Amino acid sequence: MLTMTKTNAERDRQKLATALKTNFTSGLSAEQVKQRQTDGRNVLQEEKPPTIFQKIWRHLSDVASLVLLFAVALSTYLAIAANGGWTKTIVIGSILVINVLIGMYQEHSAEKSLAALKKMNIHEVNVLRDDHTQVVDAADLVVGDVVLLSGGNQVPADGCLIAATALRIDEAVLTGESEPVKKTAEPVAETAEIGDRINEAFSGTGVTQGTGQMVVTAIGMDTEIGSIAGMLNQTKARMTPLQKRLNQLSGRLTAVAVVGGIIITILGLFFQGEPLTDALMIGVSLAVAAVPETLPIIVTISLSHGVGVMAKQHVIMRRVDAVETIGGVNVIASDKTGTLTQNQMTVTQVWAATDSAPSVVGKNPLQEQTQSLMRLMGLATNATREKIQDEWIEIGDSTELAIVRWLATEGLTRADFEQQAPRIAEDPFNSTKKTMATLHQLPDGRALLIVKGALDRLPLKQSAKEQAKTSRIHDQFAHDALRVLAVGYKYFETLPEAPIEELQRDLTFAGLIGMIDPPRETAVAAVAQAREAGIRTVMITGDHLETAKAIAKQIGILRPGDQVVTGAALSQLSDQELAQQIENISVYARVSPEDKIRIIMAWQKQGATVAMTGDGVNDAPALKAADVGIAMGITGTEVSKNASDMILTDDNFETIVAAVATGRSVYQNILKAVEFLIGVNFAQIFLMIFAVGIGWGAPLIAEQLLLINVLADGIPGFYLSREPAEPLNMKRPPISRQTSVFADGLGQRVAVRTGTFILLTLGIYGLGRFGLTNNDPAVGMTMLFFTLALGSMVDIYPIKQRSPLSWQGIAKNPALNAGVLLAAGLVVSTALIPGLREAFQLVTLSGINWLIILIAIFIPSGILELNKRLQRTKLNRPVILEED
Repeated sequence: MLTMTKTNAERDRQKLATALKTNFTSGLSAEQVKQRQTDGRNVLQEEKPPTIFQKIWRHLSDVASLVLLFAVALSTYLAIAANGGWTKTIVIGSILVINVLIGMYQEHSAEKSLAALKKMNIHEVNVLRDDHTQVVDAADLVVGDVVLLSGGNQVPADGCLIAATALRIDEAVLTGESEPVKKTAEPVAETAEIGDRINEAFSGTGVTQGTGQMVVTAIGMDTEIGSIAGMLNQTKARMTPLQKRLNQLSGRLTAVAVVGGIIITILGLFFQGEPLTDALMIGVSLAVAAVPETLPIIVTISLSHGVGVMAKQHVIMRRVDAVETIGGVNVIASDKTGTLTQNQMTVTQVWAATDSAPSVVGKNPLQEQTQSLMRLMGLATNATREKIQDEWIEIGDSTELAIVRWLATEGLTRADFEQQAPRIAEDPFNSTKKTMATLHQLPDGRALLIVKGALDRLPLKQSAKEQAKTSRIHDQFAHDALRVLAVGYKYFETLPEAPIEELQRDLTFAGLIGMIDPPRETAVAAVAQAREAGIRTVMITGDHLETAKAIAKQIGILRPGDQVVTGAALSQLSDQELAQQIENISVYARVSPEDKIRIIMAWQKQGATVAMTGDGVNDAPALKAADVGIAMGITGTEVSKNASDMILTDDNFETIVAAVATGRSVYQNILKAVEFLIGVNFAQIFLMIFAVGIGWGAPLIAEQLLLINVLADGIPGFYLSREPAEPLNMKRPPISRQTSVFADGLGQRVAVRTGTFILLTLGIYGLGRFGLTNNDPAVGMTMLFFTLALGSMVDIYPIKQRSPLSWQGIAKNPALNAGVLLAAGLVVSTALIPGLREAFQLVTLSGINWLIILIAIFIPSGILELNKRLQRTKLNRPVILEED
């Protein structure tokens, strides 16, 4: 019966191979792959991009743009019905077009940035082609490819399993089933539902355990997940908390501006006796000009700029809002291997159970007992190391690759051992039991069981004296910061019938090997920098307690008075007890995936913003639970990457700290934009209301207000996103989630700036109209216009840096300087070019007028600098000059 089942299974596999025109042993040839790639790539189709008209309407549908449209319609009516001229229509219409073009340009830039980042985040898979294992981009898979699967992989396409060893796949993304499904290569009924097709693997699902091979049967939109891709394309990007706060701010400013516009209209209509259309026009214009419509664009530019900067820092942001969140992190829970260390495990010390003491690898001639230990370790290893075209291709985890490299130093290979003792069964490693077992057939008919893994998890048969010696050597290795791997074995006279899981008891101890993954030199400095920035770094690792302590001390994570806790001890603590002790614990050793989530949640309950690093399948839940999940780009599994918010392409802890600095800088630059924009907007509102209220009439016309809003505020404001980080950026506490936009003195600075511009502009208008002329409103209006427009550009410099202004600080942002010069040139051109001068109702000014304006435009900057120093004195902050 067993033979018949195997025969039927073989026939089914042969039929499948024939139908797909492939070879399960050698895979497809390069020529076959090239021919089949003409059928399309293994990618899901993205949502159809909006048309140009849809994009334009999206930018016209906000409140500010709708008000502008109303103003265009009203001015057009006046031009036709009352012969009022087309100047207002042309100017307001031009402003509307400029706003739309800026928004569309930034949208296009963001799309290009996203496309570039997608290219960086390549999903690679192991595939069998031309009788060799190759690493290829998943998008290049074709039907008939033979894909190799192992724990941590994301299944890249739909396929039929042709081999499976303890293979389990999480199919929750398709079926909603929370438990991983045990897979088999045996055929099932063709009518089975997707959840019952246990001989198939589906694109987008995650391998949680075991190994397997599958032949690709469907790619791209033909896969099961492709059928729901259309619905996924409708998912909209979430707003960041900062964007929500700024939208609330814009809403409130709009309300204030509209109320101001209504007041102006009423004053002009009933107190100044202006026609309804003129009074309404100036009211609408004020409402539009007072709303900082460029603020959302500047926020988008700042976040996009942050994403671009982080990309150059070896960080791929999978969510834009993570740029903001990473800046507020105050706890980094970091894995040890590869992030804090070099991820180049090397076997350095060996102790066979029959030896009196450990030996250093490479220092002494190879002894027989050591070679026996190497044989056992090599047989119970899945890592491969193959030379293809003068390049060594290594596949496997770092621990097993260290074993393979160790064998290579003595001219031995895993393949040589397996020729004499082929593997017939395997119990794969997982993070719960922390062991791996293999069963081998020996030439003399006996069977050999090998179990390797953590010493405390091996079911060894030892005397008390042997146990004491083994523990002493083990602890000696651990104290030297070595990762310790133990191995035991057992012989069977005949091939056992019981499953391999039931055979693992009463093992003979063979020995220990010690491996080291040295700390990255940059990690020590990065941990110190994080501490200075108010960020606590904790190590969460599955390593032995002593190993974790040794590495943590070297890096500077474990300091005097800090606690070290094991997973076993952690399980004895209640959530309340953990919360009470959490701030004193710096190292967690031998932890489980559930422990990691408990640690993160305990910190979050203390109000912390937590970043968590990880690279394995078992890290995925914790990465999702963290405020910022950080996956490793080199060693990380696809499952961990998909659960993360950002990916490190260099697996370096230093990169995380650099990302925090960038996130903080982005947030600070957005706050500077808020301060720069809304101060002048408020000043415009109260200036107009006060001037009309005292009988002066409107001191500025609609065209002038709009020109100030777009040119003087908009153009320089765009370049605040490129402002370098403040000198104290990484020497201050992290930004709290509850921090208001107006915190840290911003509200007070806005009030000072608004008041300064109100008094200054009223004074300039009165001087120009009454002091220098005999009640000439045109001169007063012209002087007021240039003072407000140029003055608001100049005082971007005291706003752009929190430290005292210096020439060095001014020169640090060439793009902003160019933007200010461009905006100033455009504004001044309205006075120099006759056609523009008349269009904006400006007049020619005398030398004394320009001298007064030149002095006046620097007054707000002087007051802001004085206020900056007073604030520092009040807060007892040292005056920090701009650094090199």
